[in-house]
Amino acid sequence: MNFIKQTCQKTPNPNLCIQLIEANPRGHTADVLGLALILVDVIKARANEVSNIINKLIKEGGNKEALSSCANKYKAILVADVSQATQALQFGNPKFGEDATSDSAVEVTSCEEGFGEKSPLTLENNSMRDVANVTRAIIRLLL
Repeated sequence: MNFIKQTCQKTPNPNLCIQLIEANPRGHTADVLGLALILVDVIKARANEVSNIINKLIKEGGNKEALSSCANKYKAILVADVSQATQALQFGNPKFGEDATSDSAVEVTSCEEGFGEKSPLTLENNSMRDVANVTRAIIRLLL
């Protein structure tokens, strides 16, 4: 079994992990730290995508209060969590990286719950939470 598959087996969603890492050219030569950094990049890219969706929904007249709250949560992921995770990993302090990715999952769960009933972002929030949980599991391998 190759390194990516072996490593991804230790996450809550091995298939997603493999898919995300194999989609990145750096994945095939990366060590565990490299895999963690690739996944933090995925969190950043997805958070940017969802932020754009949220802004579009706000312009279309969606639930402004809940959407604005989600916009702030995704901004926190981009500004705080992604940069904290990246720096923590680069400076050899994976515990802080784990905390940051864990916080990303909390933020998207909170976004989802902010709608009360039907959220227009369920698919995106669930996907983001799954990526954050896979990333966290990879980072835990560095502890």
